[in-house]
Amino acid sequence: MTECCMGIDIDKEFDRAYKVSSTTDIKLPPDIMLQFYAYYKQATKGNHHGFHRPSGNVELRNAFKLNAWIQLGNLTEEEAKIEYIKLVKQYLE
Repeated sequence: MTECCMGIDIDKEFDRAYKVSSTTDIKLPPDIMLQFYAYYKQATKGNHHGFHRPSGNVELRNAFKLNAWIQLGNLTEEEAKIEYIKLVKQYLE
């Protein structure tokens, strides 16, 4: 376990971090938002990359999101939670 999260309940800290990130008014760059998305999906869904294909600009945006998530395929759900917590601490707190 990494230094950031030793001695804490990862699930509780992840839930807290999610609440912080989902209620913030801070505008983050798109590449950082993709990281938040990918770590959240890996933490909550693992490697089950469900994806439906809408048309237009939404399709392109979803392709970027899916690609970011797939790139995390080597992380466990707990590791993804830890990385998500780190992102919240780095950008939102």
